[in-house]
Amino acid sequence: MEQIYTIPVNEAFEASAADPACGCPFCALYNKLEDDELDLILGASMMEPDVRIQTNKEGFCRTHYDMMFVRKNRLGMALTLESHLDELKEDIRDGGFLSSPGQKPIKRITALESSCYVCRRIEFNFEHMIETAVLLWEKDDSFREKLRAQPYFCLPHYRRLLSVASEGLSKKKFPEFEKACATIVDGYLAKLKDDVSWFCKKFDYRYDEEPWYDSKDAVERAMRFLRSDLHRPPEKKK
Repeated sequence: MEQIYTIPVNEAFEASAADPACGCPFCALYNKLEDDELDLILGASMMEPDVRIQTNKEGFCRTHYDMMFVRKNRLGMALTLESHLDELKEDIRDGGFLSSPGQKPIKRITALESSCYVCRRIEFNFEHMIETAVLLWEKDDSFREKLRAQPYFCLPHYRRLLSVASEGLSKKKFPEFEKACATIVDGYLAKLKDDVSWFCKKFDYRYDEEPWYDSKDAVERAMRFLRSDLHRPPEKKK
């Protein structure tokens, strides 16, 4: 069941199945979408009028401002900021004598604080990728094998995967899907808990001579499992 829209999902699941260090396949998919969007907004899309209208309206969250800043295209970022600030200058100016004082800037800034051009575009595509993973599991036996071979799903993406599947699969098929995903997450959580516990024990002098086993990076892995592994710098997304 290979279609253009299924290729990124299949590739992410294949990579994580082949190398557990790739981690949660949905984190990898999110990071790839984010990388592509940031490249576009600082490159080909920067001067497109329809894009500029949207970036002027939505702006960017602090995370994506920071990620654009370190991509070393300060001119591209400055040009985007120039038109955004120019529009905001009018949008946050009080409405005048006949309007309620302060209400115009309050309304505009409130909207701006909860919007981000990059986040919105990522979320639109990412939701479809989760839906595609569920569809592939339902229609493609080979994808079921890829899913069973995953090292883990981080908890936020596990929740979203189950939520999408509960809406998209029949009452007959969903329990099988849920069991397959739960087996992966439960197994990883049990191993992770043991590794974190052993990491703690290694700071007790009585365990000083014992090997670390798989616990040296247990804290980092626990954080990625609990809160996802998103917003990586480009050089760490390979």
